[in-house]
Amino acid sequence: MPRTENIYTGISLAIVIVISLTAVGSTGASDLWDRETLTHGLGGHVDKAAESGVDVAIGITEIYQHKLDGGSSGNTDHGRHTGSYDVELEFDIDRLLGWKNAFLYVHAEGSWPRNDLDSSSVGSIMGINGDAAGNRTVDVTEVWIEQTLLSDMLLIRAGKLDITGGFVCQGCPVTFDGSLFANDETTQFLNGAMVNNPTIPFPAQGLGAILHFNPGGSWYASIGVADALADPRQTGFRTTFGGGNEQFYVAETGITPILDSADGKLMGAYRIGVWRETSTEKMGFYFTCDQMLTKEDPDPEDTQGLGVFARYGHTDEQTYDIETFWSIGCQYQGLFEGRDNDILALGYATGDFSAIAGYTADESILECYYNILLAPWISVSPIFQYVSRPGGDVTINDVTVLGIRAQIAL
Repeated sequence: MPRTENIYTGISLAIVIVISLTAVGSTGASDLWDRETLTHGLGGHVDKAAESGVDVAIGITEIYQHKLDGGSSGNTDHGRHTGSYDVELEFDIDRLLGWKNAFLYVHAEGSWPRNDLDSSSVGSIMGINGDAAGNRTVDVTEVWIEQTLLSDMLLIRAGKLDITGGFVCQGCPVTFDGSLFANDETTQFLNGAMVNNPTIPFPAQGLGAILHFNPGGSWYASIGVADALADPRQTGFRTTFGGGNEQFYVAETGITPILDSADGKLMGAYRIGVWRETSTEKMGFYFTCDQMLTKEDPDPEDTQGLGVFARYGHTDEQTYDIETFWSIGCQYQGLFEGRDNDILALGYATGDFSAIAGYTADESILECYYNILLAPWISVSPIFQYVSRPGGDVTINDVTVLGIRAQIAL
């Protein structure tokens, strides 16, 4: 491993060790493998904050990837190790200020190092590491307020936000391009094609607003608008009101039926959406669905069983690199006896790249991971990826990448 990567690895591990030793010193280590977080909620301070109306969550993600063959370069020594951290704060405004049915969300994050394996030697358009974000010390990427109206039927969210998700209908993530099984690069699929639909030009975190309507039951509808030129490292006021005035609009509706089975309720979600970006005056549409097929236990809290998912998107090849995209996959939780919380998942995705933009082939990916829950506060996932025609270039050999990811809740 290069010296720079050793430095980043050492720094991130040192942070975890120092925080852990501080917490263990104050709470003891006898329950280390049973606690919900590594540091016991920073030695109990998180619980005290929650009593005052402030919820705190801190997580660290560490990823190591190794390219076995192929790719855009023979240089496999750079970017093997990446890492990131997230600090999330939720303020109960009702409890703190008496503002009924409202809360404030703040998200700060950082990442390291500057390059990842994809940028240094793979060259995938869809991205083999959805968590890699370059060398950033700390960025406040989200600050938004959510207000509930009409007896919880209408939610209004506004501020600096991530427009790709965060709402739930009958236990399933919705609004926008959500997925129960392929939507989180820190615990689910790592490849970018499995996190969000690459035909949708979702902007980075910036100023925007979302209306989410759910009158009860399985149907919902949402509309949103966001700054198409947003930079997550900035407040967003300059790009929103500084003369560019380019917006991204999206609308989605769907149903989240719950099916009956001999072993309990089977959750599912079927979503369809359209979007428009004013900078290009182009539009597109998408569809995404996921469905539990089997359950091992009728207990509603037990999520063991088999689930499947699919995505599809289409836009104009004269404007965007990927004209058509689709993906399918499945996951099984609790496949092995005694490992009820472990997850085995397999997914396949392909993008129809635009010949007008100079691409000579379509890029496809196959990913398989096994998420092992070692303790409530740590999971480890061995990950296999196979990328066919990375970069949409017929002259580049297919790539095989092995990786391992650790997710730690502090």
